[in-house]
Parts: sequence; structure tokens; C-alpha cells
Amino acid sequence: MSRLKGSLSALSSLGLVAALLVDATPASAEAKCEPDKVATKYPTIAGKTLKIGQDGESPPYSFRDPKDFKNLIGLDADLARETFACAGIKIEFVTGGWSGLLPAVIAGQTDMMWDTLYYTPKRAEQADFVTYLTAATGALVAKGNPKEIKSLDDVCGKRATVGLGTVEEATFRDLSKKCATDGKKEISLVTYPDMPGGTRLIANDRADVMTTDLNMVNSFIKGNPTAFDRGFMIVSDYKIAVGYTKGNKDLGQAILDGLTVLKESGKMKEIFEKYGVDYSLARANEILTK
Repeated sequence: MSRLKGSLSALSSLGLVAALLVDATPASAEAKCEPDKVATKYPTIAGKTLKIGQDGESPPYSFRDPKDFKNLIGLDADLARETFACAGIKIEFVTGGWSGLLPAVIAGQTDMMWDTLYYTPKRAEQADFVTYLTAATGALVAKGNPKEIKSLDDVCGKRATVGLGTVEEATFRDLSKKCATDGKKEISLVTYPDMPGGTRLIANDRADVMTTDLNMVNSFIKGNPTAFDRGFMIVSDYKIAVGYTKGNKDLGQAILDGLTVLKESGKMKEIFEKYGVDYSLARANEILTK
């Protein structure tokens, strides 16, 4: 417990665990699956095939179906399919490197990114969001945790790897400065463009710790228990959300309504359990526009 509290304290000191003041739109009190009424409920997106950006390399959220490599499965993929089936809208998954998925939404190349994306006020300047999950961070280390990395306090002077453009990258850059201020060695930080690249750095002893979503860390360990362990975990107040085209109110409402129906029907819990994601991390669904 003391290690977890110490980790949370370190994050708080960087201003990364904080209450967020945002405009929120509640789900419709009449939210229900009415695919035959799509033209009335969501007129600006009715009849379109919406493009959803995913990387296909982030289990248990988005990954390739071993039975059909062209098919994406996972928590986020399944939630997206169920949400838009409820609305009566066709979708198409567009794959790419994780760090390029939100820029693609901002540039109008895709309609949304649904792939373990953290909401931040800065990101909300260029995209809108619908929340559905509370973030928890895990630290992936080599089997046996040879560098004894058991909290963020143990990372100074170590080799860390994080996803390019992620909240974790910003966290480690700030933490490295704090290490130096405290008279400790700075963190040697390497970014990776995709999840396989990050895990290879740990497996090949080119990095000591990799921080990312807790459920992904657990999935990597389950898939290769002889290579990896978890050094520590942190449950934060970060909001995981679907990021979509700024100002597209019908799209935001369709996502919000669909997630509300999935939660009330029990289907959301079923999908969480299917992929081994702790349902207690599911959070209230709301639209965040700034």
C-alpha cells in the first residue's frame, strides 16, 4: 500500500492527478437502440460509413483476431461495433500507429479514435470526447524485476520507455527533471511508436521499465509470463475516452447513447469480462468538449 500511495503522491506533485473542470453533456434519458430511427436521431451522420482509428496492437483493447488477421477484436473494437449497431450506423476500422490516430481525427482523415485514449483539456482543443473508462497504469519490467522498480520513486537513473505522444511520456519527462532537482540521476527515456516496439525494448534489455495502461501490461505478462513481470500499478483519475471530430454533435450523442444502453443492459460488463478488464474501472459516460 505504501508503494502505491508513494506513486500517487509523485503523480500528484506533477499535477497529473487532478479534478478536471469541463463541460459535460449527460446521456439522453431516453437512450435506447433504435437503428431504424437513425435519420431522425443523428441526421448528419445517417447513411455514412464512419471511420474508426485503432492500432490493432493494444490487447486487450484492439488487436488482430488470431482466426482472421484482417479482423480487429478487443474491448474497444467490440464496444464500437455494439455502439454503432445500436445507432444504425455503419463503421470501418482504419489501422495505423497509435501516435498518429488522434492527428488523423483532427485532420479529418478519420471520424474518431477509439483506442485507449486519455482525455486532456489540451487534446480537447482539437477534438471532442466521450468517456467510458478510468485509467490505471502498470509498469512492465523484465521477469523477476531485476532493477527492483517498485514505484515511481525507483525510476530515477533508470532506462524508461513510453509511447510517443502519450501522457506517460509527459509524466516521465517531468519526473526526470524532478530527479535532477533532487540530486538524483535523470531518467534515460526512449519513446516507441507502437506497443510491440515497447515490449521488445524490455525483452531485449534495452529498457528497464515501460509504463502504459494496466490492462495492456497484464495482457503482455499473461501472453509471455517467462519474459515479463509488473513492477507496480497506479489507479489514476485520468479519463479514457473516444476522441471524435470537433463539433460533431450527432456523432458524440450517438456514442454517448450507445454506451449508455450497453451499460444499462449489462452488455458492457459482459464485454469487459470477455477481455479480462476490471469492470470497476468503468466510469460515467459524458461528452467533454473542452
